[in-house]
This record gives sequence, C-alpha cells and structure tokens, in this order.
Amino acid sequence: MAVAMTLTGCGSDNEKINDGMQLIKQLDYQGALEAFEEAAARSENERLIERGRGIAYMGLTDYEQAILSFQSSLAKSDGLIQEMDFDVNYYMAAAYIKSECPKEAKDIYDAILALRPEEKDALFLRGSVLLALDDYEDAKQDFDKLRLLEPANYDRLVEIYQVLADSGYKEAGQEYLQDALTTGESKMNSYDKGRIYYYLGEYQKAYLALEDAREKGGAESYLYLGKAYEATGDYNYAASVYNNYLATNPQCAEIYNQLGLCEMARGNYEQALTALQNGMQVENCEIMQTLSFNEIVVYEYLGEYQKAAVLMDNYLKNYPDDEKAKREQIFLSTR
Repeated sequence: MAVAMTLTGCGSDNEKINDGMQLIKQLDYQGALEAFEEAAARSENERLIERGRGIAYMGLTDYEQAILSFQSSLAKSDGLIQEMDFDVNYYMAAAYIKSECPKEAKDIYDAILALRPEEKDALFLRGSVLLALDDYEDAKQDFDKLRLLEPANYDRLVEIYQVLADSGYKEAGQEYLQDALTTGESKMNSYDKGRIYYYLGEYQKAYLALEDAREKGGAESYLYLGKAYEATGDYNYAASVYNNYLATNPQCAEIYNQLGLCEMARGNYEQALTALQNGMQVENCEIMQTLSFNEIVVYEYLGEYQKAAVLMDNYLKNYPDDEKAKREQIFLSTR
C-alpha cells in the first residue's frame, strides 16, 4: 500500500496539478491525465506532474507507464533527498507489486531503509513483499523489528497477523497476537483486547471485551463486536448490533457494508441490498469499491443477472485490475 501524501502545492501556481489530483479522487484517471497535460503546458511543477501521471496510470492499471512516470519524477530531482522522493518511491513500489514484480519492490524498500532504518511503513511493506518472495525468515525479521519499535501499535500488529495469515502463516501471525496479550494485556483497552481475541478465534472473550468497549462508543468496537457474534453463528444479534449503531450514527459505510454481509448470510437479500446502497450514499465513502462489488453479488443472489452484469461492466471500468471481478463477469456472461 502506497503512502499517500498531499504534495500538490497550494495557490494558483499548480492549479492544473491540483485539478488532476482531484479528478484522481473522483476515479476520473483519463481526465486527470488531461489536466496534467495542461499543467505541463503551463510550466507547473514537473516533478508533481510526473507523480500525478504515475498515480493516474496506476488507476488505469497501466503499471509500466506508471513506473516510467515515477522514475521521471525522481530523475527531475535536484539531487537533494526530500520527503517527496520517499513518497514517489512508495508509489513506484506499489506499481511494481501490481505488476507482479516483488523483487523490484523489495529493492525500493531496501533503498528507503538504507536511509531510514526505522521507517515503519517500509519495514512492514518489505516484510509483506518478502512473504511474496517465499522468504519467511527475513520477513519475520522485519516484523520482529516492527514489534520492538512500536510494541503498543495494535493496528500494526493486526496488519502483521493479516498478511501472515493471507500468506499461509496464520499460526505465526497468532503468535504475535498472543505475545501482545501475554506482555501487555493489563495495559490494553477493551477494544484492543477484543479484536485480538477475535483474530485468535476466542470469540466469547472477544465479545465480552467488545461489549465493554461498545459502552465507550466508536464504529470499530461495534464492527468487531458484530463480527464476533457472526463468527459464532449468531447473525440475528450481530445484525442488531450494526443496526443499533446506525440508528444514531448513519454515516458509517463500514457498518453498512458489514450489515449487508450479515443480511446476506441470513438470506435477507433485499435488506442486504438496502444496507449496501445506504453505505454508498455516505458522504466521502472510502469503501465504494467493496460496497459496489457486494451489491453485484446481492443482485446475483436475487437472480437479477442482467442488472448484475450492467453493474459489473461499470465496476470494471472503475476498478479494472480486480481479478475476482473479472472471473465473476465471465460467470454473469453465461447466465
């Protein structure tokens, strides 16, 4: 995952660059490229133009061109290493990963860490890439170093668990979680304890802790609490947890999405569709891709394959590198 930074400058000097970055946020990557062309014609900041082009090309899944743009941005440096150089390198590494070139991505993280040995994002991302290169031992060294650098960063700990689990090392990931409980449970809040118990599969302990965390509010507490009940098969109570939160906090896309999944599991497809579509209406929704894909799945369950196919075509225009969606599109074409 690239480290997104706001480097577009301010004022009118980089007006078209700012326009391009705004279009990227709107998923209009071709429009963004046109804005960057205008920026170049107006002699705006060359490095920022190439950076923006690279991000737009990534959105279009043209990773080769994205890498060339990022390299061009770096080549236009005055020789002094700046924050922007790290930012562009993170993006370029992400493009290499998307291109299925993990070795090249690792080389970039190596270079970052040579300059900043305790750069936490680079350590985590290099560890993830090393797993893709089947180098578990070196990946573990990076994760162990992270654990020492930020022992109370439970968000990071969960990320380490998830990437290990996804790579076939679930038990190794759970060892990090168990160690955190052993060494620091007394200092953890109820939310952190609850979600760690959730990933350890100890669902009763998870929902007991998360029930306490719920009293203090917060979407994440409700989200994990509901998921813990779902894991035990109690979808009815899980749905009530999500609905209770949304009754007073109707602007949480993540909760709408999980409610939709929960209703799907219960076979309530119309209710699932309503939940997902409500999530899409949340202002500045950051999980539109997830909600959109799940909406398509619900229409399939409802037997509305033509509607699902139309939505899938539009989905792949916005997210063209989603391999799972491409397989689903093939299925829909046979219905």
